[in-house]
Amino acid sequence: MALDLWLVFIPAVFLLNMAPGPNNLLVMNNAARFGLGTATLAGMGRMPAFAALVGLTAVGLGAVLAASELAFTVIKWVGALYLVYLGIKLWRAPVEDTVLAERSTEAVNIRALATQEFLSAIANPKAILVFTAFFPQFMDASQPPTGQLLIMGATFLVLEAVALVLYGVGGAGMGRFFATARGRRIMNRVSGGALVAAGAALAAARK
Repeated sequence: MALDLWLVFIPAVFLLNMAPGPNNLLVMNNAARFGLGTATLAGMGRMPAFAALVGLTAVGLGAVLAASELAFTVIKWVGALYLVYLGIKLWRAPVEDTVLAERSTEAVNIRALATQEFLSAIANPKAILVFTAFFPQFMDASQPPTGQLLIMGATFLVLEAVALVLYGVGGAGMGRFFATARGRRIMNRVSGGALVAAGAALAAARK
């Protein structure tokens, strides 16, 4: 990949990483509830999902989804329903459990939180279409595409890790302002409502 294209690609893709999507909402809420360290570890669950999506883009699944209305619709609805489920679950989360988990890190199931991150990332066909449409804008036609896609994919993953930490820092800071039971309830319901809205937006999305 040409150096000048890569240097332009970095700030452009970082804007995608920083977009307030479902995964970034999750890491922010987890940081507010359980602390920055736990949220960061759980947030890494999205990495294998995004790596897989980049790989699928490289082998042409993006073109398949763009061409197949049925494949896109099936994956879209699975992702939308999962986001709505997560949002409702978070909306209804008992405040007492949240406070208890914050006081004892051993009570936090990091694997479950990481699984939520993974499923939220992998069940979104729009991500593949974004990669398919976005990455080629920065490719040099005179060079083999596979190597360029690998470089862009690796860059995306590194910047995604930076983004999740930044959202985690923001969430941890918000957690200090939502330390009361009422504040926690508001935080859960705002985040839960945002996830439900994200699910609805995904359900309404077209290719």
